[in-house]
Amino acid sequence: MQKFDPSQLSKFIGTEKYYRLYSHAVLTDGTKYLAEAAGAFWLMDAIASYLPQFIGKQDFVVAKLVRTGCKAQLTVDDGNGRVLDQQHIPFTDFPMTSIQLYACWGGEFWVLMLCSEY
Repeated sequence: MQKFDPSQLSKFIGTEKYYRLYSHAVLTDGTKYLAEAAGAFWLMDAIASYLPQFIGKQDFVVAKLVRTGCKAQLTVDDGNGRVLDQQHIPFTDFPMTSIQLYACWGGEFWVLMLCSEY
């Protein structure tokens, strides 16, 4: 696993390749870096697990993880603050106190991306 450096996240703008997570979800270069370097494939899995219910209802969602100590709250909203779903995470060692990711429906699959990649 590569060493995670949060300052590197803002350097990801756009993506050169998609990385299949599931049949309905792909990662960008930035979210792949986050998943690998921060050991956060669990976060990508958690977000992706909510996405199928939004097909045909939402084309864009925002996933926010807020960590307090070793616990966290994952919230998925419509980008305007209307909460669509949420999950309490009883334990995490995620290295940041918070992160926000976007998911956009591309017609065939969801693209999970860093905000700087939008």
